[in-house]
Amino acid sequence: MRLYMSYRLTLSAEAAAAKAGFSTASAYRIEADPRLPSQKQAPRGRRRPDPLAAYWDAEIEPILKAAPGIRAVGVLEELRRRHPDLNPNIRRTLERRITAWRAFNGPERDVIFRQEHEPGRLGLSDFTDAGVLGITIAGASLDHRLYHFRLAFSGFAHAHVVLGGESFVALAEGLQNALWALGGVPREHRSDSLSAAFRNLAIDAREDITQRYEQLMQHYGMVATRNNAGIAHENGSIESAHGHLKQALEDALLLRGTRDFADLDAYRAFVDMVVGRRNAHVVKRIAIEKEMLAPLPRGRTSDFEEKVIRVTSSGGFILRRVFYTMPSKLIGHRLRVRIFDDRLECFLGTTQVAMLRRGQPVSESRGGHVVDYRHVIHALRRKPMALANLVYRDQLFPRAAYRRAFETLQDRYDERHACKVTVEPLALAHERACEAELAEAIAADLDAGRLPDLATLRIRFRPEQASVPDVAVELAPLAAYDELASLGFAPMTSNTGDAA
Repeated sequence: MRLYMSYRLTLSAEAAAAKAGFSTASAYRIEADPRLPSQKQAPRGRRRPDPLAAYWDAEIEPILKAAPGIRAVGVLEELRRRHPDLNPNIRRTLERRITAWRAFNGPERDVIFRQEHEPGRLGLSDFTDAGVLGITIAGASLDHRLYHFRLAFSGFAHAHVVLGGESFVALAEGLQNALWALGGVPREHRSDSLSAAFRNLAIDAREDITQRYEQLMQHYGMVATRNNAGIAHENGSIESAHGHLKQALEDALLLRGTRDFADLDAYRAFVDMVVGRRNAHVVKRIAIEKEMLAPLPRGRTSDFEEKVIRVTSSGGFILRRVFYTMPSKLIGHRLRVRIFDDRLECFLGTTQVAMLRRGQPVSESRGGHVVDYRHVIHALRRKPMALANLVYRDQLFPRAAYRRAFETLQDRYDERHACKVTVEPLALAHERACEAELAEAIAADLDAGRLPDLATLRIRFRPEQASVPDVAVELAPLAAYDELASLGFAPMTSNTGDAA
């Protein structure tokens, strides 16, 4: 028929029919009704009785009007409860009918308005939970979030690993890292109202965080804006990017073959590598936007909190329900502690005396411990029985082998002997700086079914003996000075004219 219609543009009906290969009568029939055969087919009617006819007007529609958000499966369960003999195979039919009914009679739905962003105007910050990635550090699970910064126009992104919660400190550190990596400042910064920082805080604490946030924005010359609480799509330029970022990390982890990293710095370098590759895809748009960014200030502003804390006789201090050990020489001194997201920097006056990994409470009712055995081993060696009921005993052992040795000693000997023998390898590891190597030796002995021998370990890890070299000093003869004088070298004199 299409061939006939194409010939009919220039030929008569008879000639077009002949070229198309059918009779003149068929040509006249087509001339009378030029619709295609598919357009002449009548719509297929229902082939079986409507299974919902008896229930739609009387029961289903009133349910949909009374509860607009109810699912089709919920309506079906209610119908089967009222009519036990109802066939459960009508679910798909019911879903199609409900979908069609809502298209004509349902409530108005929210509309997402796509926005056009000008370069250099808007940067967005948000946090996203990264637990789904299953990252481990040296075999231990890493509970963390990612701070995510993104420019709305170009799509430039920066990610920063956050170990604590969604705090102002994490926001300030991540945002400043992003701006200095970018090399410029957008005119506006949008966040999610900092709800995570304000939650469960007293009024004074909220005001303090608000002031610090305003000062941070003033330092970089940005206007702070916030989306409405609970309306995530207002930050759509970064909310949708969370999923893409985590999927890119997931793909890179699958290609890497393992989710375990040697340390936190290695994992952070991995995240930076993945984000850098993604930024390389939009390098042209980033170059356009960089021309519209404001310049960076002369330096960074503070991205930490500061507390003054006294080191107690327990050999440490408690900060936010976490106990940190310190060198015993600092007991009684007041330290100025800078609190970052992942670390504490401790100062005595203006001198930094320690940098500690930041810990987290175990639960709502139980605090945490960050323990360095080297801070307390000298005192524990004098009082080894303190190990038996030490509140942070599990955190004292730097490696699993030392804990295994203690548990094995407890099983075979009395508590006093077990504590005394356990302390000695820790002291040896500290004195000879052989913590990892000593742990391997202890683990090998335990795997062989024997206890480590302290005497053998001391010999094995003793410092190498070095002989003192014989130094022969040959003094120049005094006659050599007379010889120099005879050659015309004048003696050195002082400013006063006296001989030097």
